[in-house]
Amino acid sequence: MSDQEPMQASGSRLKGTTLVKPILIGNTSRSFGKKREEDGHTHSWTVYVKPYHNEDMSVWVKRVQFKLHGSYPNPTRTISKPPFEVTESGWGEFEINVKIFFHDGNEKPVNTYHVLKLFHNDGNGPVTKKVVVSEVYDEIVFNEPTSAMHQLLTQNRVSSAARQDAVHDYREMEEVTLERIAAAQRKIEQEIADLKGRIQHSKNVLPQLKAAVGELQKSSTGAVPVSTAPLSAPILVGPAAHKTHTFSEGSS
Repeated sequence: MSDQEPMQASGSRLKGTTLVKPILIGNTSRSFGKKREEDGHTHSWTVYVKPYHNEDMSVWVKRVQFKLHGSYPNPTRTISKPPFEVTESGWGEFEINVKIFFHDGNEKPVNTYHVLKLFHNDGNGPVTKKVVVSEVYDEIVFNEPTSAMHQLLTQNRVSSAARQDAVHDYREMEEVTLERIAAAQRKIEQEIADLKGRIQHSKNVLPQLKAAVGELQKSSTGAVPVSTAPLSAPILVGPAAHKTHTFSEGSS
């Protein structure tokens, strides 16, 4: 009997229940300082999946599968216990497919990816052995998990492994981002209110403008017809215009 089968027996879903597990997916890399003679590799690197909080992911994660570039031997690496990571070396950056499996076989695996980063952002400076860290915060959301999976997800067993803090305080970043979004929303709402005010003002003024135009039209009754011509239209006014026209074509 496989270790998944007991879980599959308890497949009833907990309606209206949602659980969220924050995780970190990323990699670290360190330059050798020069190309390695035997294979031309320039960096050592480690790609990983780890919990955001100090908990033992193996309680609910069965295994993590990392699919490396096809040039690596055995490119599909499966890690069945913490730390869920793969260490290798290389010279180029590429996309790594990451697949997370759960102890409860009723829960579908989660597919995601991580772009391996070896170099610092500037890319033009001198080669250093400073560690490069590329890490993202993500969340696995369990909507209506099975009762068995719910039990595993709520154990919150503390990890016995040495804790490595996240590169960034993602909670603080989230708060800052939400505040920026709220500020932008307030600004947009104010601009919409101002625009509505200008539109209403235009609606109020429009009848007055129409009335003024009507008065002008009444007062202009009986005037010379040419006064009603568009301002941009050419107007000939008697012989003077003809004289000017004749002078412009004559010799000086």
